[in-house]
Amino acid sequence: MRTIDWNDEDSSVVLIDQTKLPKEHVVLECRDVGALAEAIKSLKVRGAPALGVAGGFGIALAAQTSHAQGPRDLMQDLEGAAQILKGTRPTAVNLFWGIDRVLSKANAGHSIAQIKEFTLEEAKKMADEDVQKCHDIGKHGEALLEDGDVVLTHCNAGRMGCVDWGTALGVVRSAIEKNKRIKVIACETRPLNQGSRITAWELLQDKIPVTLITDSMIGHVMKSGDVDKVIVGADRIVEDAVFNKIGTYTLSIVAKKHGVPFYVAAPSSTFDFDRRAVDIKIEERDPSELKYFGGEQIAPLEVKAYNPAFDATPMENVNAIITEYGILYPPFIFEEIREKWTGWK
Repeated sequence: MRTIDWNDEDSSVVLIDQTKLPKEHVVLECRDVGALAEAIKSLKVRGAPALGVAGGFGIALAAQTSHAQGPRDLMQDLEGAAQILKGTRPTAVNLFWGIDRVLSKANAGHSIAQIKEFTLEEAKKMADEDVQKCHDIGKHGEALLEDGDVVLTHCNAGRMGCVDWGTALGVVRSAIEKNKRIKVIACETRPLNQGSRITAWELLQDKIPVTLITDSMIGHVMKSGDVDKVIVGADRIVEDAVFNKIGTYTLSIVAKKHGVPFYVAAPSSTFDFDRRAVDIKIEERDPSELKYFGGEQIAPLEVKAYNPAFDATPMENVNAIITEYGILYPPFIFEEIREKWTGWK
């Protein structure tokens, strides 16, 4: 099944609970905005593209479950739902993009029935588009991989971080479809281990060779010549930096030191053309994520803990950005990118 989808039978959002992987494959059904917001905040659904679709489905869900008596009241309900959803993850721009896109569509409706129809139609369209975008990213990006390459990746930018296929791992899958022999090294990605729990799991599901390492091993494996390329996803791309899971910046420095190409794979919705790194709020998560592991206490409860979810990788550390429209190379001049995308579309 898709990572996140709409259930027409009972007008709910269904998603794979990623906090249960790899032990269990549990499907959650979110019947109201509150349940979906909790699923987003607790990382039951995660990954920039998936969050964009979750935001879109969240507005559609709010429309379907609203008891508003008129279009104006319904739009107020949708605005309220948007604020709840936007408050869950402040760094990932796709979430805001998905919410605003479906809200904009809702504004075109002139009746309750139209608003409900327009929001659900647009959210479903976004989900289908995400799958196509990931395949397009893979199609462009596979040209950067050679037969026999070993690709190192961080966190999870696979189908579990999207509706399907994946961004960084979509590039790997597309290369394998071209009969290229590709192996993957997955960083565990502390503190919540999305690499070991999710990336390793989904690659094994697809019978793609994968080796798991701790985050602190990246310098060793690159110095040893065990890595040919690095491909990561992105949660927000601004003019001077790429925001991605904490540890990505360190990975980019080590890759640059050892001459390993560092690639970012992300859809165009991840670009935030109006901001620079200094403008972005980095989400800080509960310190308990560092003090417990698998339900077991691993640190003194009284110790102070710092737990940012993301970091900013400067553009000078990025060799290319792979999008659904094609591959972007330095210098990454945003005005030129805007113009290029107009041509590509």
